[in-house]
Amino acid sequence: MPQLPRVVILGRPNVGKSTLFNRICGRRRALVGDEPGMTRDRLYAPATWLGKPFEVVDTGGMIPFEKDLIATEIIRQAEVAIEEAAQLILVVDARQGIVPLDQELVQLLRRTGKPLSLAVNKVDAAQHSPLAAEFHRLGIPDIFPLSAEHGLGVDDLLEHVTKDFAASVEASEEARAEAAGGTAAATLAPPRDQVIKVGIIGRPNVGKSTLLNSFIEEERSIVSPLPGTTRDAVDAEFERDGLRFRLIDTAGIRRKGKTKLLAEKLSVIQARKHLERADVALLLLDGPEGLTALDTHIGGYAHESRRSVIIVVNKWDAVKKGPTTTRDYIRVIRERMKFLAYAPIVFISALRGQKLDSLLGTIAQVAEARRKRVSTSEMNEFLEELDFERAPTPAGKPTRIYYLTQGGVAPPVFVAFTNRAGKLHFSFERFLENRIRERFGFLGTPISIKPRQSH
Repeated sequence: MPQLPRVVILGRPNVGKSTLFNRICGRRRALVGDEPGMTRDRLYAPATWLGKPFEVVDTGGMIPFEKDLIATEIIRQAEVAIEEAAQLILVVDARQGIVPLDQELVQLLRRTGKPLSLAVNKVDAAQHSPLAAEFHRLGIPDIFPLSAEHGLGVDDLLEHVTKDFAASVEASEEARAEAAGGTAAATLAPPRDQVIKVGIIGRPNVGKSTLLNSFIEEERSIVSPLPGTTRDAVDAEFERDGLRFRLIDTAGIRRKGKTKLLAEKLSVIQARKHLERADVALLLLDGPEGLTALDTHIGGYAHESRRSVIIVVNKWDAVKKGPTTTRDYIRVIRERMKFLAYAPIVFISALRGQKLDSLLGTIAQVAEARRKRVSTSEMNEFLEELDFERAPTPAGKPTRIYYLTQGGVAPPVFVAFTNRAGKLHFSFERFLENRIRERFGFLGTPISIKPRQSH
């Protein structure tokens, strides 16, 4: 598939880069707030404008010559994005006027030789338009006063930066109509089929960003020893053995009382929200530290979200091993995460790239199981062979199942027609689920059984 042209949004902290990014890609993809430094990694999203598909890239707030670890990494991430860019957009704040940091960034970006446009943001009404005049002193000919928050003027910017992009045959007529009507949001490109969406979740500093970078063999996410480095969900796609994977690296989830900054609070909320976009959740544990109460808590989020789950024990190369180390580790996980009994456990080292092929194979198996459908004839053949004498018998009338059919996939849902009204007793439901798994698999995937009384 040919590479789409990339439009990279740059600027100092808190000028509205992520708001513009969300406006262009047509959804709330990046965290937005009043605190500087909300975005740190580079974020990618597909979009189209007037039938021309492209990728828009959001970057962290740039502070050249700053020696702080995170600031240095943000600059490095931005440099990678600039290298890939077809067009650069420098965002400035109309209300603050020109500041020395804007001038430094203009000099830096001019040296790249890439086409550069200046988005003078926060021009929220016609009477604010004169605020943009001052920015001609920066010497950039292509200046666009706009309001990313309200969508004013963004259409002129997009028309300019995409003027040399190729139009797509499959371009949406709706996108053309919106553009003609003055709407400033570009339209998301249609999602590609057969992409396995994988959410990487876990507490801070267990190696989520390292795992994403190891899979795609580039540094898309900033990695540092500081907990809470990732704040937004970072998406990355890659292909392996004919399968396409989309990885979603989420922020480290902490307990509510442990998050103080607004950016951290929002990132935890977004991490749970981005989990909903995944088919398969990789629950990362820190091998040397062992299983913690917070790991169990996060595993509960994944289970409640009805995602398929793989428990991934990272940094296994740093664990002192004895004859029963792996077996003991598995026993502790199974005892303390009984609700994830269906989740396979994989031991890896993301930093060293150990067992990543095995993990990808497990992801593919679990994704296939999530969409598996069993015919009604197979289900009822299974039902006839089921030994109900082994089933737990709750007090009262014994439960009998007359008919069993699969009602949905992703995750699998089964409808059981029984002789009783109301829910199945939990012990009987667990018996039935275990027998279904023994017969049909459904590796790593939660199963729902919905009872219906049959007359």
